[in-house]
Amino acid sequence: ASNSTLQRSLNRLSSVLKIVQPSYDAGGLAVSMKLEAAMKRTDAVSTNVANAISFLQTQDGALKTAGKVLNRMSELKTLSQDVTKSASDIANYDVEFDALKSQLTSLTAEKFNGVALFGGAASTLAVATSEDGAQSFNITQSNLTGNVSVPVGAADLADVTTAQLNTALENVATSRAQNGAESSRLNFSADLLVNNRTNLEAANSRIIDVDVAQESTQLARYSILVQSGTAMLAQANASSQVALRLLG
Repeated sequence: ASNSTLQRSLNRLSSVLKIVQPSYDAGGLAVSMKLEAAMKRTDAVSTNVANAISFLQTQDGALKTAGKVLNRMSELKTLSQDVTKSASDIANYDVEFDALKSQLTSLTAEKFNGVALFGGAASTLAVATSEDGAQSFNITQSNLTGNVSVPVGAADLADVTTAQLNTALENVATSRAQNGAESSRLNFSADLLVNNRTNLEAANSRIIDVDVAQESTQLARYSILVQSGTAMLAQANASSQVALRLLG
C-alpha cells in the first residue's frame, strides 16, 4: 500500500498533474473537462469579438472619409455661388463634384473580409459576447447609401443645396456616433471575456494541477513508509530464518 501511494505521488510530480489517471479523481476530471471546454469557447468568442471591433473600426474609417467628401462638396457648393465665377469656373467645380460623387458611391460598396460594411436602414450583424452563446449584440451596417443619396443623385452643384449637404453630413455623423457606441460596448465585452477566461483557468488549475510543495511532502512521507516497511519485512524474514535454524 505504501509503495502504491509512493508511485502515485511520483506520477503526480513528474507530470505536474493532480489527476494523472481518471481513478485518482473521477469527479474532478469530469469538471475539469467542462472547464477546459468553456475556456476554449471563451477564447473563440474573444477572437470573434476582436474581429467585430476591427469591422467597426474599418467602417468608421469609411464613414470618416465620407464626411470629408461631403465637407468638400459643401465647400465646392459655396465656391460655385461666387458672383465673380464664370460659367467655365463653375463647370470646373462640377468636374470635381462628379468625382466626389463617384467616391461616395465607391465607399458604400466597401467590404471587410467579404462582408459589406454598409447596408439598409435595419441591417445588423449578430455578435456573440458569451461563451455559452446566451448573450449577443447586434452591430449596425450603417445605411451610408441612404445617408448620401441626395448629393450622389444630384446632376451637378446647381442641383443640390447647402442644406441638403449639411443633412447628409449630419446623417454620416450620426452613423459614426452609433459606430462609436457599439465599439465601446464590444470593448467592454472583450474585457469581461478576458476576466472570465482567467477565472476559468484558475478554477481548472485548482482541480487538475498538482500542488508541488504539498505533494513533495507526501512523497517524502511515503518514501519513509516504504523504506520502513521494507526494513521491517527484512527483519521479519531474518527472525523466521533464526527460528528455522533452531528447529533444525
